[in-house]
Amino acid sequence: QVQLVESGGGLVQAGGSLRLSCAASGLIFSTNHLGWFRQAPGKEREFVAGVSRSGGYTAYADSVKGRFTVSRDNGKSTVFLQMNSLQPEDTAVYYCAAHRGIQFVRRQDEYNYWGQGTQVTVSS
Repeated sequence: QVQLVESGGGLVQAGGSLRLSCAASGLIFSTNHLGWFRQAPGKEREFVAGVSRSGGYTAYADSVKGRFTVSRDNGKSTVFLQMNSLQPEDTAVYYCAAHRGIQFVRRQDEYNYWGQGTQVTVSS
């Protein structure tokens, strides 16, 4: 059974930092591309950042570029999202997801597995 378990969310003041982790089990981690998505109240879930199976390619939404960094540790079957300079508009539930496609994609419907999400709240 595949499981993706996010951790590291919480409450932080604007300008602060958080590091999210997502530990995977039940799948061959190194064969999956990984993505981070978020859903704010009243909004649709959106792509935030992602990393290819090798870690050699990363992608970011324009809204987080330069502030967030995605990375992975295939040896620990874990993907990370370092979030700096957080702003109130970053408040959302953050999800990690995995897909086995040939190439990394941002489209949510391409992702096979999803975590349960972790809440990030940024106060002004």
